[in-house]
Amino acid sequence: MKFADVIVDIADSEVDKIFEYSFEGIAVRAGCRVVVPFGNQKIEGYVIEVKDSSAYPVERIKPILSVLDELPAITEEGLSLMRFMQKRYFAPAASVLRLFLPAEMRQGKIREQIARYYVLKEGDYAQMEASLRSTAVKQRAALAYLKENGRVRAPLLNEKFGREAILGLYGKGLIEVLSERENRSPYRDISSEDKPVRLTARQQEAVDGIENTEKTVALLHGVTGSGKTEVYLNLIQNAIARGKTAVFLVPEIALTPQMLRQLRARFGDSAAILHSGLSAGERYDEWWRLRRGEAKIAIGARSAVFAPLEHLGLIIIDEEHDGSYRSETSPRYSTFDIAKFRAEHCGAKLVLGSATPAVETYRRALRGEFFLAELPDRINRRPLPEIIIADMRQEIRRGNHTAFSSYLKEELETCLEKGNQAILFLNQRGYSKSVICTECGYVPKCEQCDVSLTYHIDENALKCHYCNARYKMLSACPNCGSTYLRHGGTGTQRIVMELQKMFPAAKILRMDRDTTQTKEGHYKILEQFSARKADILVGTQMIAKGHDFPSVTLVGILDADMSLHFSDYRSGERTFQLLTQVAGRSGRAEEKGKVVLQTYSPDNYVLGFATDYDYKGFYTHEIALRKATAFPPYTDIVRVLIQSEKEEEAIDVLKRLHRELNAFYLDNERDFRFFGYMKAPIKRIQKKYRYQILMRLNSGKREQIEAIYKISLPYKTKSVLVQVEENPNNLT
Repeated sequence: MKFADVIVDIADSEVDKIFEYSFEGIAVRAGCRVVVPFGNQKIEGYVIEVKDSSAYPVERIKPILSVLDELPAITEEGLSLMRFMQKRYFAPAASVLRLFLPAEMRQGKIREQIARYYVLKEGDYAQMEASLRSTAVKQRAALAYLKENGRVRAPLLNEKFGREAILGLYGKGLIEVLSERENRSPYRDISSEDKPVRLTARQQEAVDGIENTEKTVALLHGVTGSGKTEVYLNLIQNAIARGKTAVFLVPEIALTPQMLRQLRARFGDSAAILHSGLSAGERYDEWWRLRRGEAKIAIGARSAVFAPLEHLGLIIIDEEHDGSYRSETSPRYSTFDIAKFRAEHCGAKLVLGSATPAVETYRRALRGEFFLAELPDRINRRPLPEIIIADMRQEIRRGNHTAFSSYLKEELETCLEKGNQAILFLNQRGYSKSVICTECGYVPKCEQCDVSLTYHIDENALKCHYCNARYKMLSACPNCGSTYLRHGGTGTQRIVMELQKMFPAAKILRMDRDTTQTKEGHYKILEQFSARKADILVGTQMIAKGHDFPSVTLVGILDADMSLHFSDYRSGERTFQLLTQVAGRSGRAEEKGKVVLQTYSPDNYVLGFATDYDYKGFYTHEIALRKATAFPPYTDIVRVLIQSEKEEEAIDVLKRLHRELNAFYLDNERDFRFFGYMKAPIKRIQKKYRYQILMRLNSGKREQIEAIYKISLPYKTKSVLVQVEENPNNLT
């Protein structure tokens, strides 16, 4: 008899206890999923260790009932990663292990898809045919069809010749059934011819430098259009040639099909795709292709960092600066942390790529922590597009109250006359940002969140962009009864409608969260635009990065100030990144591109650096500002967020937790730059009241951060959620 340490998978539970079970006569290995008795029920669990003995009396130990997988679902490396995440994020083991598997696999709702085929039995065909009555017309025809076509899918044969005729052939022993596993392959129609590309001297230098450096992490800093993707593909090719596997991460699901096309062109079926936009069956099959080693390359958004690949040789994080690489749900992990652990554990390389690296990343590269490879020029020395600033204050003074400056209108006309394409960027979906009563100033807000509702004209509805709640559009103000309601702010829907009036002959596409909700929504829109079936693409930040449209010669950036004045120390950095990335979509072929940047703050330093594509100048200014104001990377921000549907419970936990953390702060005051508690900027989201304790610690005080975790997390209850966030993406 042997024994196994098992972590049980209880839905919506934070149980973090190891239970011991016995087994005999069945193959149980570390990483296997098993069914075990737990109380009065049978539940799934994960084996994390197999042992020869137990400290408990054998009669008290319950047996494992069954093993769910022949091949352990979680690799040995995966178990090591689980332990790292437990320690790093103080996360329950079960919640970590859930990240490793497709949800449908855990729920037992999805199984392998088995395809059934009919084939002729071996033997003399003439004798088979002779054994049939002359009146058995359908059976004779089916037999002939199988002889001509070999194996045929069972549903097709039944449909062509009738189920009774086929069952008759089977009953006579003339045909047999074959069953085999069949993969549900996403994006089947994605294919591309691999066009051999000769690397430029700079690209080859980058590949050689990354391959030969002793450092685990490399930063590939290249301007938009400099050929970073081809560097990635060469690095993957080299890894595969060495018998290794690779993970390729992109920030947006919208970018995945594009990258998949390039990977399939180069590597065929060796590339598998992992992201939330797939069907449950597709996720299941793609995951198992990777786990069995049938696919060597995993591509996807953040969650693909957990791809079950063995012999890992390379991890690529494209657009590494993007905020989507930080998880906003528990456990709140950093993709970089996970990727770095995997790379170090496997002896692999981790490559971070961006035209606008995060300030912290670039600083670490300059300090020698990361290898730095730079691509300062576009391919074939094509010029970066000219950026023209349109001062919207002047436009208003001239009586122009539309969303389009006179300069942008002229450039759009010229672009369309030449038969080129244009992209217009506005990071606000819907028709208008809010609805306002002009009589009393009333603004409708979400009943579940402390935010104003956005008007969506196609549904004539008000929507909350935090919880997706939907409300009927108002016919009159509920506060004063006035029917004078004004739309405040502009969204992508409104822009499309105004464009249609200005250019009635133009074909316009819109790409935002509302138009990409279907399974292949992103892909279909991008395919249409790439095939030049549209003249103008209007979209939010999902169009800002990674896309390559040779016919786009004009980019319009509407409301470039939107993110500039957020109460966030990274607002300048994020604005610079967004503007640079969007601008980079223009002029990627032979014709020089142009960018029109509309702003109410033309003299802001961020816009000055952006118009010159001066990342290094921006970095020098920004890092000096961070140092002077003691913000990351010179400090670490820690937020303890307390949420509850009952405000009094949230406040009670806030007060008790603050007292304990305050005592810790007073004992370690020299390590802190700031300590305080307050309401969260958005007081309520999804019916939960939100309060926070904010701390700013001197950089590198890991032991203090761990102490904050240990003090805070025991306050978590079924009704009060307590989360510790390190350098959070936002403080809303």
